[in-house]
Amino acid sequence: MIRVERRDRGIAWVVIDRPQARNAMTFAMWERLREVAGELDADASVRVVVLTGAGSEAFVAGTDIAEFRAFESADDGVAYEKRISAVIAALEAIRVPTIAAIAGACTGGGVSVAATCDLRIGAPNARIGVPIARTLGNCISLRNFARVAGIVGADRAKALLLTGKLLRADDALRSGFLTELVASEDGLHARAQELAEEIVALAPLTLRATKEMARRLRDAVPLPDAEDLIRLCYGSRDFREGLTAFLDKRRPQWSGE
Repeated sequence: MIRVERRDRGIAWVVIDRPQARNAMTFAMWERLREVAGELDADASVRVVVLTGAGSEAFVAGTDIAEFRAFESADDGVAYEKRISAVIAALEAIRVPTIAAIAGACTGGGVSVAATCDLRIGAPNARIGVPIARTLGNCISLRNFARVAGIVGADRAKALLLTGKLLRADDALRSGFLTELVASEDGLHARAQELAEEIVALAPLTLRATKEMARRLRDAVPLPDAEDLIRLCYGSRDFREGLTAFLDKRRPQWSGE
């Protein structure tokens, strides 16, 4: 579930609350997250939004793999990526500063969620990456790749996807993905709240203008279409093999087809 906590001084917390599944997102949760983003953006009383995951094992561990069982063709993959892109765009459109408080796994779609936030603080156990080359054999949208590349650089973003490795918290800080690293998991939420309170004390129009400048700069160069690449992966035999292998808890046998 997606839980919203409204605190004093216009600070809203959005909690991805499915710790038993490492906060992996169902399709219904993705849709609810999109709705919540729109609701918070429209609420004039909201001054800062903090996104986090329930528990200390994960921020968001991507989409629940079981949700892909019903996929039958590349069309399903295209529709899925469009759905996720709409959620990410809604988060990115929130007019006030957003903070991601990351503990544990921030993987797959979780990286896209965190990348929309203006500030990202992490606990020492944070692990950041998109290991789809080891799991499903799918791909991410070009827009989501561009968001991560805009933070850590194109080569580092490419390396994350090509190796399937997860960045440790200190490496994520050095790369620029994390803007701050706290001393312990226990102190993560307290620091996120403290940071939110610091931001609330600042000039709101300056903050809004800063976010809008960043958005306009990011959108100044249109991205090329990449639907063919999404179809290449989601319509492949390898994607079906990756899904089956993951659910069967075995290593996939890739064929490149």
